[in-house]
Amino acid sequence: MSKKINLFWFRRDLRLQDNCGLYHALKGDEEVLPFFIFDRQILDDLKDRNDARLSFIHQELRDINQTLQQSKGSTLLSRYGHAVDEIKKLCEEYDVKAIYANHDYEPYAKERDEQVQQLLKEQGIAFNTFKDQVIFEKDEVVKDNGEPYLVYTPYSKKWLDTLKDSDLDSYTSGLMFDNWKKHQAEALIPLKEMGFKKSSLTIPNANLTDHTLEVYEDERDSPPKDSTSRLGVHLRFGTVSVREVAKQAKGKSLTFLKELIWREFFMTILYHYPKVVDHNFNAKYDAIEWRNDEKDFEKWCKGETGYLLVDAGMRELNKTGFMHNRVRMLVASFLTKHLLIDWRWGEAYFAQKLLDYELSSNNGNWQWAAGTGVDAAPYFRVFNPITQVDKFDKNHTYIKRWIVDYDKSTYPEKMVEHKFARERALDTYKTAINKT
Repeated sequence: MSKKINLFWFRRDLRLQDNCGLYHALKGDEEVLPFFIFDRQILDDLKDRNDARLSFIHQELRDINQTLQQSKGSTLLSRYGHAVDEIKKLCEEYDVKAIYANHDYEPYAKERDEQVQQLLKEQGIAFNTFKDQVIFEKDEVVKDNGEPYLVYTPYSKKWLDTLKDSDLDSYTSGLMFDNWKKHQAEALIPLKEMGFKKSSLTIPNANLTDHTLEVYEDERDSPPKDSTSRLGVHLRFGTVSVREVAKQAKGKSLTFLKELIWREFFMTILYHYPKVVDHNFNAKYDAIEWRNDEKDFEKWCKGETGYLLVDAGMRELNKTGFMHNRVRMLVASFLTKHLLIDWRWGEAYFAQKLLDYELSSNNGNWQWAAGTGVDAAPYFRVFNPITQVDKFDKNHTYIKRWIVDYDKSTYPEKMVEHKFARERALDTYKTAINKT
């Protein structure tokens, strides 16, 4: 009779160190075999066959696989298909006692995990999941009456009041355990086999320095200096531990720590209110009559609006997959207010292009800019794209970096006059509010 094993399902936690679910899988007596599913439910929707995020995931998994083969004589199984189907096949191939994983809070992930739970229950297999990608989840930071916070400031205060040193303790590295299942080396499924190519875009290593934390408060709003951490993509796919990042930030930069709190605030909103994926959180804005001009949208996407800081941001995004956060606020405000184009159009474009795309934060920030979400900027706040240059890039350092023809005749004229666009936006929003 074969000996039962445990499976560990890598998802948004692509690391061997300080991985909660992996630790719990390995601390038992059973041998552990890890696996990753390239989920067609997600991949089939990717328009770009050179998607840099998939290349990044693939490389991280190759590194994990190589480490396991060299140090533990184990291997990482990879499968390509629909998650429930592939897990069913794995349970037919192996005598499985339990599958371990870490929580995921997005609507599709919750639905997928419910299906997996039901499948495993029917087969008498446990499905054990753990908190890993956040410090606090679901109902851990809520109002005294148990309802979720809808405003960031009281949420962040409660978050900080709740935090204990033990919340940031690391879990023993998976490499410290010896009960990995010995397995013949298995190569990762090639990108080509899934219809993708390796991207030419590079993602910087996760390296949060003390210097970045020390200057973060003073320089985070300066696009020319670009003193941001670039950790977003690593937090998104779990190649770094949020506990280790928070522990490093705590005591060195409260401002940086609060950015991590914003991330968890929006995750909490998405968890409790999944409708925000494609609906305004605040229903009183459902009556907004968006212009949704496709030609205007294309100009915005290409960085050809005639407004320097807006265009620089969009060109940085298109070329690198990144955009400075201060500029993100401006380009989002410009699309929703100046052009009166539905925030969902911009959110979808960012989802396609951003390397650090995370549904909850992307959705939350777009609705913040549009004025339709939780704790949103008031609808009458319309960023002036001209004075924003004076405030954040007065020497045009950032602009020159991304717009090579910014002072030449080839650079486009402003597509809409600021004062006119602002007044049009205010009238449109007021009309919508009056209707509801």
